[in-house]
Amino acid sequence: MIEFITDKEIYEQVILNAVPKAKDFVWIGTSDIKDMYIKRGTEMIPFLKLLSELIGKNVSVRLIHAKEPGPVFREDFDKYKNLISGLERILCPRIHFKCVILDGKFAYSGSANLTGAGMGAKSETRRNFESGIITDDELIVSQIMEQFDSLWMGKFCGKCKRKEYCADYREMLI
Repeated sequence: MIEFITDKEIYEQVILNAVPKAKDFVWIGTSDIKDMYIKRGTEMIPFLKLLSELIGKNVSVRLIHAKEPGPVFREDFDKYKNLISGLERILCPRIHFKCVILDGKFAYSGSANLTGAGMGAKSETRRNFESGIITDDELIVSQIMEQFDSLWMGKFCGKCKRKEYCADYREMLI
């Protein structure tokens, strides 16, 4: 399956439908990251709560993002103590791709950042115009994983000319 999705479909099909079903791992790549809320029943909860719950079920969660998130994100982050040790995170100022990879079997790749107006629950009159694909095609999923993993493993850190903006490169070069 390869499907082109846009706007609210990204929120519904990736964030609401697919991410909660992850059994082994969730990898998220995003340029921008902000406090993002999702609908659960009749209430709105921080997306970080869902990630915390997945970590509580021994699902590995990795996040690569380009800049430090704002204070509201930090407040939400601090509510879920297992994120401190359970969420693996790398800051890379050069990342601009956006992806969500689940269990090596499903992937989203597209324009939406991990923000309320991108992948989140913002209303149709406030959300960004976004597009992307979702797929369970083994080859495409593996290619998206390879891009994420090469960044994760520090493949580009040695020759990078943006180290002054990177908090993690020293650990990546070890």
